Amino acid sequence: MNNTTYTTNVFLVEDDLNFGTILKSYLELQDFSVTWVSDGKDAVPAFLKGQYDICILDVMLPHVDGFTIGRTIRSTHPQIPMIFLTAKSLKEDIVEGFKSGADDYITKPFDSEVLLYKMRAILKRNSDSMSKQKQTIFNIGKFTFDANLRTIGIGDDQKRISPKEAELLRLLCVEMNNILPRELALRTIWGDDNYFTTRSMDVFISKLRKYLSEDPAIEIENIHGTGYRLRLNNL
Repeated sequence: MNNTTYTTNVFLVEDDLNFGTILKSYLELQDFSVTWVSDGKDAVPAFLKGQYDICILDVMLPHVDGFTIGRTIRSTHPQIPMIFLTAKSLKEDIVEGFKSGADDYITKPFDSEVLLYKMRAILKRNSDSMSKQKQTIFNIGKFTFDANLRTIGIGDDQKRISPKEAELLRLLCVEMNNILPRELALRTIWGDDNYFTTRSMDVFISKLRKYLSEDPAIEIENIHGTGYRLRLNNL
């Protein structure tokens, strides 16, 4: 019988040595494995050497700030959960944190137990999402979509769509009724989120809307400044 248990690996970036020591010890007491880096310039190289399940990033760091680190990590690992810790509590800072890829943003001082439960909630949500990622056949209103075969249609009337169309629709289906962040889709499908790929994705969204237009209950919403949401309306 295999009694091996999976260890959750945490990547922690925090320049306050006293606080970093306390937080690392606390998380290890909760059965997390913690890799701790105290200088912003060392963060990305250290991250790329390991395999992590969640990142906890201080914002105000020597040499490279946490937002920059978060964006860099997101560019290569778009699915990894990320929490920012910071004393900066202005609205502009919080917005910048979420733009940089945050799943949550916690202002200092904070209760370590609150951080723990936020981490567990995010990890569970991410695990559930990863399970959905393995799904390949989706029912969308009247339509059936096969992500592997790249076919979509009603009954026997099936249409083959392009690889990028299929991947974008799959991501929307995985997040059905929730928002698919624009940056996540761009980085997953196109590898970056510059202006030209953003315009390309808008074209692909228009194509998907056309494919699904036969069922008026299906809607792909444009959530301004955030992303898209595939939803079914009760008509």
